[in-house]
Amino acid sequence: MIDFTVIDYLKIGNERQKRAYEVLTQYKVFEKLSYYAPLLAGTVPIEIDIEGSDLDIICEVDLKFEEDFLDDLMFSKLIPDDAKVDVEYPIVNGEKCIVLSFMLEEFPIEIFGQNRPTEQQNAYRHMISEYKILQEKGEDFKQKIIELKKKGIKTEPAFGMLLHLENPYEDLLKF
Repeated sequence: MIDFTVIDYLKIGNERQKRAYEVLTQYKVFEKLSYYAPLLAGTVPIEIDIEGSDLDIICEVDLKFEEDFLDDLMFSKLIPDDAKVDVEYPIVNGEKCIVLSFMLEEFPIEIFGQNRPTEQQNAYRHMISEYKILQEKGEDFKQKIIELKKKGIKTEPAFGMLLHLENPYEDLLKF
C-alpha cells in the first residue's frame, strides 16, 4: 500500500499528482505546516480527482491556539500575499474546526484543522478506505466514481451509491 503520510508518491503519479508535488514542494507547504502534522487527503492522492478538485491538507490544530495557527500560516508566507483567503469554522463531530481556502498556482487549497491527530481524522480515514475499495474493485469502478463526481456528486456519496451504503460517511469508516 502507498504510504500516504509522505507526499513522495505524488512524484511518480499521474500528471496532476506530479504537478501537485511540484507546487507543494516549491511553496514548502508541508515544511511550513510541519508542527501541525499535515497530511494530504482527498481525491488527488487516490487519483479520483476531477478538474477543479482541491488539495485537502489536514492538520492537527488545537483551536485554543487558533491565533498561533493563523499567525504561523501568515508569517510563513504559505499563503501568497495577493491570495483571497476564506476562513470557516465548521462543527465536525461536535467539535469546532477551522478551514482555510485559497489558491496556490492552479490548485485550490483547503487547509483543515481539527484537534485530533491527522491519521485519526475522518478525511484521512475515508481516503484510506476509498483507496482500499478502489484497489479491490478495479478500474471500471474507479471510472464510475469519477463520472459521478463529474456530475457534481461528492466523493463519499458517490462511493455510497455504488456500494449501496446507507450512510456513506459512517459506513466508509468501517472498511
